[in-house]
Amino acid sequence: MDWPLLAPLPAEARDAVLAVARSRTFARGEVVFHEGDPANALHLVRSGHLIVRVTAPDGERATLNLLGPGDHVGELALIPSATPQQRSATVLALDRAETLALPAAAFHDLCARHPPVNGLLVGLLAERVRELSARLLETMHLGLDRRVYRCLLRLADVYAGGAGPVVLPVTQEQLADLVGGTRPSVNQVLGRLQEQGVIRLARGRTVLLDLPALTRKAGA
Repeated sequence: MDWPLLAPLPAEARDAVLAVARSRTFARGEVVFHEGDPANALHLVRSGHLIVRVTAPDGERATLNLLGPGDHVGELALIPSATPQQRSATVLALDRAETLALPAAAFHDLCARHPPVNGLLVGLLAERVRELSARLLETMHLGLDRRVYRCLLRLADVYAGGAGPVVLPVTQEQLADLVGGTRPSVNQVLGRLQEQGVIRLARGRTVLLDLPALTRKAGA
């Protein structure tokens, strides 16, 4: 498994990181960590899919992100702090998943023994800032329809398994959270896409039938 975030590291440093990471497996629906738990490790997604959720001020849960192989989550655990860090979100497995957990203590030891590893944390945080900035710009400057199109394309990258239609086991409520829209409004956008033959809606999933058409609509 190749993780893009490790690619800039020299081979020796990359091997050192992977050597101290612990393999973890999670059953479908199992929690990787809870919001408020001690933040003590970064998780590299090796297989399966994880969903990231937070608790809104009104007590409702909102979906922030969906991750697949090659992604990572929990990078704030690696930031040195005088006070114990806490998880800012809950992460659970949508299907059977495997991660490599990189403990914060082991990471800091690696930084001392392999100086290039220091750049890993900077890269992690820079990537997260770019991702959040891009989503903020989408929310501020793109209409709901295009936000839905682009979100479906991002999810297609996560779930693509080869030729043929891409099946997204994501509910319409989760999709609404991801694009920052209401469920009824997102349902209308999805309904129009289904009428045009771009997608097919089923219980608890969306099937992408025409990715080129979706790409044109998204302006991607």
